[in-house]
Amino acid sequence: MTAPLLRVRNLRIEASNAPERPPLLADLSFDVAPGEFVAIVGESGSGKTMAARSIPGLLPLGVRRAGGSIFLDDRELTGLAPEALRAVRGREVGMVFQEPMVSLNPALTIGRQLAEGLKLHERLRDSEIRARCLEMLRRVQIADPERCLSAYPHEFSGGMRQRIMLASVLLLKPRLLIADEPTTALDTLSQREVMELMVELAAQAGTAVLLITHDLGLVARYARRVVVLEKGLTVEIGAAREVLVAPHHPYTQRLVASLPRRPAARAPRPSGRPLLEVRQAAIDYPGKTGLVGRAPPKRVVNGVSLTVGTGEIVAVVGGSGSGKTTIGRAVLGLKSLAEGAVVFDGVELAGMDRRQLRQFRRQAQLVFQDPYSSLDPRMRIGDTVGAPLRHNPDLTPAARRERVRQALEDVSLGGFEDRLPHEMSGGQRQRVAIARAVVSRPRLVVADEPVSALDMTIQRQVLELFQRLQAQYGFACLFITHDLGVVEEIADRLYVLAAGSVVEEGATEAVFDSPRHAYTQALLAAAPSRMAAAVSVA
Repeated sequence: MTAPLLRVRNLRIEASNAPERPPLLADLSFDVAPGEFVAIVGESGSGKTMAARSIPGLLPLGVRRAGGSIFLDDRELTGLAPEALRAVRGREVGMVFQEPMVSLNPALTIGRQLAEGLKLHERLRDSEIRARCLEMLRRVQIADPERCLSAYPHEFSGGMRQRIMLASVLLLKPRLLIADEPTTALDTLSQREVMELMVELAAQAGTAVLLITHDLGLVARYARRVVVLEKGLTVEIGAAREVLVAPHHPYTQRLVASLPRRPAARAPRPSGRPLLEVRQAAIDYPGKTGLVGRAPPKRVVNGVSLTVGTGEIVAVVGGSGSGKTTIGRAVLGLKSLAEGAVVFDGVELAGMDRRQLRQFRRQAQLVFQDPYSSLDPRMRIGDTVGAPLRHNPDLTPAARRERVRQALEDVSLGGFEDRLPHEMSGGQRQRVAIARAVVSRPRLVVADEPVSALDMTIQRQVLELFQRLQAQYGFACLFITHDLGVVEEIADRLYVLAAGSVVEEGATEAVFDSPRHAYTQALLAAAPSRMAAAVSVA
């Protein structure tokens, strides 16, 4: 058998100022062979990122290694002096971080950041460094490598930034690549492109990959072996496919059971006049201002039409830049149309008087993608949830308090009225966002990527909660997402957007079983959660 490249033995990590507390990571042991793809899986707080950062010695302040050893070949990394460890970082162990906009320096050009590692670890002339940077940018499919070298991180999309981060790490051809949630913030197609690129480049260089993730879909598609962590403890290790098909530990079973799946049957679709109609909507963004004036407006949504019936869940699906979030904002009157119309219950939004507009705003609510940024950090949860009721003349103050209490009970947060957002977990904050949306008993809820930032089991809880409340109160829902696994589970119908236009629409089962458009086919092929669900029931 091939000797392991990486050996982690009995690794223990704890908070420096609170050693009496349970460790962040306890007795973790695993191997990674040369060229092997191993995944460490777990929810937030499981210790997987601490395990990854401990390998190159990048633990954050306030956290320390309290025991155990880490070997790269026969050399123990945990015993190296800081200077020797710096020589290992980048050259032998590379790391791709979760958020490239944070890990890339916004004040330095891409060229300077790519060249930094080569200057530290290689004796090359500036012309050779430039040539190698350009070649690597071409390999990661950057359209204009020459311009990229002089550009800054903010000039690129999330997917492009992650490609650049991958290029900077693989320029040095490390023997081990650690990828810490490298695709969390990306849409399905960008996620697939970045992962395929990472696998291809790692295979060409013979690099082993340690993937840190909470996404079982990525494990099913790419990993050979998997290590499952729960609250700092190793609960299962094995071949990835075997763990997904027949998980032994209850925690792993819960993770697999959390994968979205198509229901056995759906309720019949409503008939009659739609509650919401979008008719040939076109939306423009203003052009950039330059030295010679403002550029022409850019059309981001072009001729989109869709309907949502009373009590129906309709999904709008597409990658980043497809226009789906812009459509959601236009439906709520938060974005003006250049052409077309939005009609709610037979009345066009643009023609509503002040009274009708106030009534519409009570009847149509929004659930934001990021609950932390959408909740006022200074407001108590009870005040936040009750905000939509402030202008309801039919409710007394006592009735408002009771409505808030009931809404929090509905989302299993009874008694949380006096808490602040920072005192709650991500899943709890998303429950608050849902409670705020349903407290006014709306007829329409627009949910913009409401579960994309959540762990698998929390996502499952929020989806079940959302479906229960939708059945209880009967509101219609426009569900905006790039996660096709979620769409397959909850949506009655869907519209697929590409470059601001609808390329396919229909009943969920019909589109998923027989997609007609090439873009829809590509989205379905790229959806990792659907693959993981298929493997787990194989």
